[in-house]
Amino acid sequence: MMKIKNNFSDATVLTGRVLKHNFRSVDTIITVIAMPVLMMLAFVYIFGGAMNLGDIKYINYVVPGILVLCVMSAIAYTAYRINNDVTKGIFERFHSMPISKSAILGGHVLSSVVFNIVSIIAVLIVAFLLGFRPSGNALDWLGIIFMLLLFTFAMTWIAVTFGLLAKSGETSGVFSYVLMILAFTSSALAPTATMGKGLAAFATYQPITPIVNCMRSLFMGEDVGNTMWIATAWCIGIAVLFYILAMRIYKGRIS
Repeated sequence: MMKIKNNFSDATVLTGRVLKHNFRSVDTIITVIAMPVLMMLAFVYIFGGAMNLGDIKYINYVVPGILVLCVMSAIAYTAYRINNDVTKGIFERFHSMPISKSAILGGHVLSSVVFNIVSIIAVLIVAFLLGFRPSGNALDWLGIIFMLLLFTFAMTWIAVTFGLLAKSGETSGVFSYVLMILAFTSSALAPTATMGKGLAAFATYQPITPIVNCMRSLFMGEDVGNTMWIATAWCIGIAVLFYILAMRIYKGRIS
């Protein structure tokens, strides 16, 4: 019990360290908060008028997709911070101190989740100002929070893996562009029915579409069907896979 308490205490301290770096970086704040907001403005006011969604306002449709893009852009900085600690010898210094080795990565993961929560709240505030009007009840909102936290946690372990693998900070966040492509070729910004047959098939069966569709249904207070289970399975599968990969790489680096 004492060991668990010490591990949690170490992780909390290291989380605070990473969060201070994030909130002091103007570049990070602009990319993580301002860019998703600007992207939402662009899609709502430039492309929204061309979308034929019947009685559904485009901003109500696009907000879940913007939140996904928000998380994907933020985790690139998680990879950068981890790679920076690895390449500049910070990890070696931590290993020489009487702190839990698991807390070193844990601090980065927790800080990623906390920082993403802040950026998601900022995006939602702007969305409400632009006319976003969800109709979900309290239970639906609990489902949204659960899905966003689980999605962020899964994406963070992808960032940890590539942050440990990359040779430099400049290349550590390249993986986020692949994730962005997945988001753009999903139902995040446009219905899959408007896509060509091949692209529509890909969009339907890739992980981002059920995750976005699940959040969209919850926001609108609609029946999610089995989408919640599919989205949860994708997130857990991604998190487990990249956790295993990250820990193997991490153990190889500290051995």
